[in-house]
Amino acid sequence: MSSSSHSPHGADNPLEKLQGSVERVTFHSESSGFCVLRVKVKGHRELVTVIGSAASVTAGEYIECSGFWVNDRQHGQQFKTVSIKIVPPTTLEGIEKYLGSGMIKGIGPHFAKKLVKAFSADVFDVIELTPERLLTLPGIGKKRLERVTSAWSEQKVIREIMVFLQSHGVSTSRSVRIYKAYGEQAIDKVRENPYRLALDIRGIGFKTADTLAQKLGIAPDSLIRAQAGVRHVLQEWSNDGHCAAVRETLCTMAVKLLEIPAPVIDEGITAELNEGNLTAETIDQHETVFLTPLYRAEVGCANHLLRLNQGKAPWGAIDAQKAIPWVEEQTGLTLSTSQRAAIELALQHKVTVITGGPGVGKTTLVNSILKILTAKHVNIALCAPTGRAAKRLSESTGLEAKTVHRLLEFDPAIFAFKHNEEIPLALDCLVIDESSMMDVTLMNQLLKAVPSNAALLIVGDVDQLPSVGPGAVLADIIDSGKIATVRLTEIFRQALTSKIITNSHRINQGHLPQSDSSQALSDFYCIYAETPEEIFTKLIQVVLERIPQRFNLDPVSDIQVLTPMNRGGLGARSLNIELQQRLNGSSEPKVTRYGSIYAPGDKVIQQVNNYDKEVFNGDIGSVVSIDVEESLLQIKFDDRTVDYEFNELDEISLAYAISIHKAQGSEYPAVVIPLAMQHYMLLERNLLYTGVTRGKQLVVIIAQSKALAMAVKSQRSQRRVTNLTSRLQQLVEKN
Repeated sequence: MSSSSHSPHGADNPLEKLQGSVERVTFHSESSGFCVLRVKVKGHRELVTVIGSAASVTAGEYIECSGFWVNDRQHGQQFKTVSIKIVPPTTLEGIEKYLGSGMIKGIGPHFAKKLVKAFSADVFDVIELTPERLLTLPGIGKKRLERVTSAWSEQKVIREIMVFLQSHGVSTSRSVRIYKAYGEQAIDKVRENPYRLALDIRGIGFKTADTLAQKLGIAPDSLIRAQAGVRHVLQEWSNDGHCAAVRETLCTMAVKLLEIPAPVIDEGITAELNEGNLTAETIDQHETVFLTPLYRAEVGCANHLLRLNQGKAPWGAIDAQKAIPWVEEQTGLTLSTSQRAAIELALQHKVTVITGGPGVGKTTLVNSILKILTAKHVNIALCAPTGRAAKRLSESTGLEAKTVHRLLEFDPAIFAFKHNEEIPLALDCLVIDESSMMDVTLMNQLLKAVPSNAALLIVGDVDQLPSVGPGAVLADIIDSGKIATVRLTEIFRQALTSKIITNSHRINQGHLPQSDSSQALSDFYCIYAETPEEIFTKLIQVVLERIPQRFNLDPVSDIQVLTPMNRGGLGARSLNIELQQRLNGSSEPKVTRYGSIYAPGDKVIQQVNNYDKEVFNGDIGSVVSIDVEESLLQIKFDDRTVDYEFNELDEISLAYAISIHKAQGSEYPAVVIPLAMQHYMLLERNLLYTGVTRGKQLVVIIAQSKALAMAVKSQRSQRRVTNLTSRLQQLVEKN
C-alpha cells in the first residue's frame, strides 16, 4: 500500500520516535498550538518537516516526538506527530544554541559559548546543582550569577507549569500570563478553581476556563461553575450595551446558557454578590445586578460630573452681550438666536452638553466658544473617542485634538492610564466631541482625570447609535436634566441644499428620505430593488461603475459600503469577499489567515484596540506590502505604516464593506447602504441615521422598499439597562 496524503495510523502502523533540534519554525498558531517545524535529525541529510501541536516552540530548542511518516501529495514526506515534548538538548552545539536562545536572562549567544566551552555537556547540572562554579569564569560576578540561577529556576518552574497547563489545552501565551499572575502557585490555584482565570487574567474568558475545568473533572452543575457562568452571562449582556440585568432575567439567561438548575444559579448569584464580583441595586422596584467594574464606572461618572459642575468657571465672568458681537466680528459669521443662547449658557456653566444633528451649526458654535475662551487665555484640550473623530475635530477647530487614549496616555506595561485622580490632566477646559460613542467605562476614566477647577464641554449627536461598549452616557446625561444642555435643531440655510442633511433629519423624524429623480447630480439617491439578489447586483454596479464614472470617486479609497450586519449575503463578510475579488483580485502575493485572504492594496479595518501599535478599533488602512519569508504584513493608516506578523492578523478584517456600528465617528466621501428584509432584526432609525450621516459628498441607499420603511419607522431598540440618569438626579437632590 503506497502512503497517501492521509496515512491512517492503526495497529499495523506503530508510532515511531524522532529527536532533533528545531532549525526553523515555519508556522505556529498561538491559539491552537498547531505548528510546522523544520528539524535537524541525526541520520537525515535534509531537514525533516514535523507537523503537530506545541504550546510554545522556538528555533534552537530540542524536541522529542512520537508519530508516523506520511507522504503529502503537495509537500512530500512529513513526520506527523501525536506528541511533541521539548527536552534539553544533548549535543554541545544544541546546548549552546538552546542556552543562547534568550530564554534565560543573563545568558546570550556569547556567554552560552563560554559556558559550553567550560563545562561541556554538564552545563545544565552545573547551573542547577553547583552554580557557584560559574564564578570561575571571566565576566561572571555575584550579580550575574544571581540573574542566571534565578532565571534558570524560574524556567524550571515555568516548564513544569507549562507542561501542566499545556497538557490541559492552554496555549503558550496564556500559560505565560497565568504563570506571571500566580507565580509558583499556578498549578494549585488552577486545580482548585480554574474559573478564577477568567477573573484574574486578561485574555482568558469563561469558555477557556470552562474547557479547562471540564478536563480537570469539575462538575458541570458545580457552584463555582455557576458563579463564573453568571459573570460570563452578564459580560455577554454588556456586549449588547447594558450595564446591568434584572436578577430574574439574569437567572433565566444563565440557566439557558449553562444548563444548570435555577436554584444553583441563584446561589451562584448570591455568592458572587457576597464576594463583591457583582453588585446589586434596586432600579424601578426590581433587584438589578451589575458587574462590579461597570457599577463603579457608572457611579464614578455621576460623581465626577457633579464634582466638575460645582464652583466657578475657570474663565470667571464673561459678558455674553459683548463676547458674541466680538466673536461674530472675528469670524465674519452671523450667529443664529439659538447659537447665541447656547454660547451664553456655555459661558455660565462649568459642564455643558451640545447636541444636534448634521447641518445645525455645532461646529460653528464650538469654534465660537473656543475663540472666546482662547482670548481669555483659557488652557483648552480637545479629544474624541476614535482617531478619525479626533482628526476631524482638529480639522474643524484648527487646534490639536487627541484620542481619549492618547490624552490620558495609556501605558501598555501596566495596562492602565497615566492620568487619573492622582495625576490629573493639566487643563482649564476639556472638549469631548462625538461623545455619543463614549461608553461608561471610558467616560469614567476620562472624567476622573479632569481637575475639579476645570470646565467640560460635551459635544455629540444623541440620535446616533449609542456606544459600542456598555452604557448610554450622552443620552443619560441629557435625560437627567441636571446638566446644562443645548439642543440645536435649526438647519442652516447653506446646509438645506444638501439632501444628505435634509434626509438625515427626515429619517430622524420618522419620514422616508426623498430621492432626487431629476437628471441633475444630487448628493443623495435611493435605489429600490425587489430581492436581496437584485440589491447585490445594483450595489456592485454602483460601487464599480456608476459612482466612479459620474462622481470621479475612487471605488476603494473614496467609497465605503456600510451594511447593518456582518453575516448573510448582504453582510460585511460576504460583500468583502465579492468586492475584494472585483477590486483587487489580481494583486499578489496573497496570504490567508483566520479565514481571510489579504494582498497588497486591500482595504482593511482594525477590530480591537492595540495599544502597543497605537492602532485602535475602527481605524481603516490599506495593505502596503506582504513579506512571505518574514511572515510580515505592512498596513498604512493615514500617515504611518504599521507592521503585523501573520499570527496577529486576527486583529484585522477586510473593509471594502463594514458594519454601520464600526463606522461611528468616521466620515467618508461616498457611502453605499444596502437594506434588505433579511436585516429586519437590525433595521432601526438610529442605525440608518448613523449610516446616512457618515457620507460627506454622496449617500446611496439600495433597498427593498419595505426594509427602508421599516428602518425609518422602527425605534424598538430596547432601552439599555443603565442607571446613570437617576444617579445624577438623586445626587443633585442629596447635594
